[in-house]
Amino acid sequence: MAVKLKLTRMGSKKKPFYRIVAAADETRRDGRPLEYLGYYNPMTKPPQIKLEQEKIKVWLERGATPTDTVNSILKKHMGQ
Repeated sequence: MAVKLKLTRMGSKKKPFYRIVAAADETRRDGRPLEYLGYYNPMTKPPQIKLEQEKIKVWLERGATPTDTVNSILKKHMGQ
């Protein structure tokens, strides 16, 4: 089973915020995740980002691949 770190959309219409999750590769965007790893709120100035860095490092060591958006968030806030 391939695992990806991706965003799931939360919030109401036209006011989104996203959870960063570890989920199976075949899972839908808002399907059941394996674990919650943080959140990203683009509606605030500056955008709010909270990451659980230890959990993210564990998933990356296990071979999880982040999506492009999650990868750019990780580079900015974890210094990868």
